[in-house]
Amino acid sequence: MSDPKAASTHAPVASDSTDRKAQEGAPRDFIRSIVDADIAAGKNGGTVHTRFPPEPNGYLHIGHAKAISINFEIAAERGGLCNLRFDDTNPVKEDVEYVDAIKDDITWLGFDWGDRLYFASDYFGRLYELAEQLVGQGDAYVDSCTSDEIRELRGDTTVQGKAGPWRDRPVEESLDLLRRMRAGEFEDGAHVLRAKIDLASPNINLRDPIVYRIRHVDHHRTGSEWCIYPMYDWAHGLEDSIEGITHSLCSLEFENHRPLYDWFLSKLGVHHPQQIEFARLNLSFFVMSKRHITTLVEDGVVSGWDDPRLPTLRGLRRRGYTPGSIRAFCKEIGVAKFNSTVELVKLENELRSDLNRNAPRRLAVLDPLELVVTNWPDGKVDWVPAINNHEDESAGTREIPFSGGLYIERSDFMEEPTKNFFRMGPGREVRLRYGYYVTCTGVEKDPSTGEITRVHCEYDPESRGGNTVDERKVKATMHWVSREHAGDVEVHLYDNLFQTPNPMKFKKGGSLLDNLNPESLTTLRAKVEPSLMTEEAGFTCQFERTGYFTVDSVDSKVGAPVFNRSVSLRDSWSKVEKVAANQEAQRAKKRPNPGSA
Repeated sequence: MSDPKAASTHAPVASDSTDRKAQEGAPRDFIRSIVDADIAAGKNGGTVHTRFPPEPNGYLHIGHAKAISINFEIAAERGGLCNLRFDDTNPVKEDVEYVDAIKDDITWLGFDWGDRLYFASDYFGRLYELAEQLVGQGDAYVDSCTSDEIRELRGDTTVQGKAGPWRDRPVEESLDLLRRMRAGEFEDGAHVLRAKIDLASPNINLRDPIVYRIRHVDHHRTGSEWCIYPMYDWAHGLEDSIEGITHSLCSLEFENHRPLYDWFLSKLGVHHPQQIEFARLNLSFFVMSKRHITTLVEDGVVSGWDDPRLPTLRGLRRRGYTPGSIRAFCKEIGVAKFNSTVELVKLENELRSDLNRNAPRRLAVLDPLELVVTNWPDGKVDWVPAINNHEDESAGTREIPFSGGLYIERSDFMEEPTKNFFRMGPGREVRLRYGYYVTCTGVEKDPSTGEITRVHCEYDPESRGGNTVDERKVKATMHWVSREHAGDVEVHLYDNLFQTPNPMKFKKGGSLLDNLNPESLTTLRAKVEPSLMTEEAGFTCQFERTGYFTVDSVDSKVGAPVFNRSVSLRDSWSKVEKVAANQEAQRAKKRPNPGSA
């Protein structure tokens, strides 16, 4: 492990030209303004050093992606550094599986911590030394009350805290007990180390918070070396200090913890980073709480932490979201000081924009209906050129087979077309994309159900590729695949897991499960052009006229890909969000004004 202090001391300072280039087009917000003012004032030697500090007790979600982007990008724009540090202070819930997954997700997003990978457990020895210093100064004491007694004595927002029987325990006695705690002489819960701050403080975090607790549990890195473990609030600020962090950027829920962060660092007289809080990400139609996501996983509502309907980075990756779309989304929503909810359509639009530029086009029929070209020569196969990406000429073309037996979408045919239906119907001529013009001549039906089983048509041999000698126009262009050459695949049509923008809004006595969308997953069999049968997991393309789809990384097998719909071609939920917003606005108008007489 490299020396974190050395890394901070030698953090590069961007030259004026480098700084201007790095910040060109970069967003502006209150955090960047604070950091730039510090640089201009020469604070911290004009350097910027941030960190992303996940706890290795679960998988990252898109809210973490926002925090990752803020910390890494603010440092990079100013020629600074960003550390990756795992706050592994609770061995009961932590696992190396999460460590590996978090590292992989951050790398996938496109960020690099270099050689600055650290763990809170790297500093356990130093953190303990500082705890003894705090006790020696009279600023901490060993409390022998039970957890219930401590909770009662601390009070709450309406009841002031009270001193317990051990608050004035002599320094020498507290030091002796702390060292015996460290040596493993006591059972879990027998004693805790508490900071001695202010039991009357309106901020409950300052009412003598616990600094160390006894836990005879092996740690995923230190094994059985320790049986007392530091609390997060104690360890976090000191880790920042040890690593020479200049700006400790965290989400808004830590704002009430900042006085404690500052108190510890000031009392110990160590390097003091500046903690700055920003609004966490709330996204419509999603729950971002790790506790609620865990419930969904454990209750079998979803298939696991990588279920494509979840906001976890694992789930979004499996669904087909790209690193570029997520980073663009984080940039688009910006950095604010007050919590709000971002509409899901903003995230989906960033994915559409990314995939529209970069995803190849392919032909696939999700609900197949046979189309027979009755005047097609027997045995003939015409390999017609198809454009790979209409947004990128360099992507070139591919050849796809056209034959006398095809599949079209069932929804593209109507035996008795309505006024605004312009696709195939009896006597109508349509264009088959990249293929030929065809005119419907009849249908076959199931005699028992009356369901249409096959459509007949005739093609114009002179219209290959959509060209005709008389330049006649048709109102519809339809996609298709050759029946003889088509691959048979499973397709997952994913929709929002919840059917309301705010899943946490439910009736009294209910739960967020009441808001589940029963149609969040539809599985069907589709017919695809032959090239798609050999694609590997993670391959993403546009099924023309249908949406963007990705080869599933879990359910796919060699020669039998499973496709997940990443996003539709058009936003289908913005109307739902607008309706919900209008309804809430109407309800607000009807509520009585508390300020009126």
